[in-house]
Amino acid sequence: MTATRTEDLMPFDDVLEAYDPALGLEVHVELNTASKMFCGCPAVFGGEPNAGVCPTCLGLPGAMPVVNGKAVESAIRIGLALNCDIAEWCRFARKNYFYPDMPKNFQTSQYDEPICFDGYMDVDVDGETYRVEIERAHMEEDTGKSLHVGGSTGRIHGADYSLVDYNRAGIPLIEIVTRPILGAGEKAPAVARAYVAQLRELIVALGVSEARMDQGNLRADVNLSLSPKGSGTLGTRTETKNVNSFRSVERAVRYEMQRHAAILSGGGSILQETRHWHEDTGITTSGREKSDAEDYRYFPEPDLVPVAPSREWVEELRGTLPENPTVRRARLQAEWGFSDMEMRDTIGAGALGLVEQTIAEGAAPQAARKWWLGELARRSNEDGVDLVDLPITPADVARIQALVDEKVVNDKLARQVFEGVLAGEGTPDEVVDKRGLAVVSDDGALGAAVDNAIAANPDVADKIRDGKVAAAGALIGAVMKEMRGQADAGRVRELILEKLS
Repeated sequence: MTATRTEDLMPFDDVLEAYDPALGLEVHVELNTASKMFCGCPAVFGGEPNAGVCPTCLGLPGAMPVVNGKAVESAIRIGLALNCDIAEWCRFARKNYFYPDMPKNFQTSQYDEPICFDGYMDVDVDGETYRVEIERAHMEEDTGKSLHVGGSTGRIHGADYSLVDYNRAGIPLIEIVTRPILGAGEKAPAVARAYVAQLRELIVALGVSEARMDQGNLRADVNLSLSPKGSGTLGTRTETKNVNSFRSVERAVRYEMQRHAAILSGGGSILQETRHWHEDTGITTSGREKSDAEDYRYFPEPDLVPVAPSREWVEELRGTLPENPTVRRARLQAEWGFSDMEMRDTIGAGALGLVEQTIAEGAAPQAARKWWLGELARRSNEDGVDLVDLPITPADVARIQALVDEKVVNDKLARQVFEGVLAGEGTPDEVVDKRGLAVVSDDGALGAAVDNAIAANPDVADKIRDGKVAAAGALIGAVMKEMRGQADAGRVRELILEKLS
């Protein structure tokens, strides 16, 4: 199936009239430990293919795994931050399935005895709080990465051949699984997005992962089912795999709701399967029929001892947790002086952490919010990416605002600085120099432009001489036009009034 074929969809409003959505999210977090989950190979992104491997992560005969203690610590901290219970005793299991990127032909994971369970996270959408219940957060290892060469889709269908890079195989993962999220109705897509965004924010605050969705540090699988309105039952679900942006999580939920509804209303049935998300076209396509747990033939991992974290250690780790997200948001709102609506919009845009970091770099709160929710939000919408994935840092944004505060550029010119930074032209200061964007404050150049404006607009000049100071705006505009927006407007006004007083 190609990525350009769009299946029949029901209008979203019609979906809501006939069906209740249930959604679930499985988020994989790649931990930032120095080594892999069960061996000493470096856990790094990129690198020469198949350079960071050893007999253990390749599953060669006789190689024995050892659990990464730092990964266990990170798992416990994530569980505690999600209000989970921490198991006093748990163990690993072998999950058997056969993919080319699985060098052992099984994944070492956890099945019926996860390290973290029964937690929750509260998320806010448009001023309404939704409690997302966490069923479990368990430890496992990542797979390798397949590259399909040839064809038009980058997938195995139609490819000439495939390559496998096992550098990622064995990287420590935490999989966080929610219980079905019910009752969200029309807000289901937004709730899914808000949950993943807040979860990423929490993971970054914990310092256990870079949580870069563009690099696969954090990946979301979106489960969706529909049931007849008011039935209280759960329908057959599909699982859209490896969705790698907040925006795409929201779009995938919405698309699957419309696709399911069209099939059900036409008398069809939903196939329990995995689906592929296509960022370019905004659709999902069929992957493979979804296996049930028994198909994986789980059994306890014989080469690893159980994990039994002491209660003393768990409580010690509890003391390292960052501030509770709800408390933090209330504190930041008070510190920044944001109204409820301003704070809600900041959170809804996924900009809270970015605004916080920009303020930490020296920008005023309202200025930081203005740029992220204005100029940069516009650019993220145009490019179809999340704010966090734009090629600009909070330090860059703070520096651009500093240039405005220092009157090196004005707001209009600052937008050109943003454009240059986003285009990869360098730092804000380098963009100002390369593009010649600095505001002109020299009285000689400004005075000549003011004289030209007065000569070209004698009637306006007469009004100012007669005391109608507000008319100076027309002359200021003429000067700004002549100087391509680079004149110091305040100094221009002073010169105009000096010459015509």
